[in-house]
Amino acid sequence: MFNKTDQTNLPASGAAPSPARSSNAKSILASDLKITGEITSQGDIEMMGEVDGNVAARSVVIGSEGRMNGTVRAETIEVKGKLDGQVAAGNFTLRAAAQVAADVAYRTLIIESGAQIEGRFSKAKS
Repeated sequence: MFNKTDQTNLPASGAAPSPARSSNAKSILASDLKITGEITSQGDIEMMGEVDGNVAARSVVIGSEGRMNGTVRAETIEVKGKLDGQVAAGNFTLRAAAQVAADVAYRTLIIESGAQIEGRFSKAKS
């Protein structure tokens, strides 16, 4: 009925071991979600909801229903929805439905026909 727990795999505190962090993780913020504050991830973030604050990740996608107001930093950023603020990206892509009002620093820029942009765009020096 009662079994002795194997203590060899537990940390010294006796707590259960924490799962390994993966940089391949993807976080999806649903369309009914509104976040105010700072979001940091070593993986990918897909925003379908609304974020007011700062986002830092390996990759960020702002979905067609997504709204971002603040600072975004990522190696790859793709915007299909609305973005207001500041952007620092290696690869920055604006899809046809994108509405961006931002100061943007990028290495590679793609703007599809139909995207609405306003702000200052500057190419980072290699």
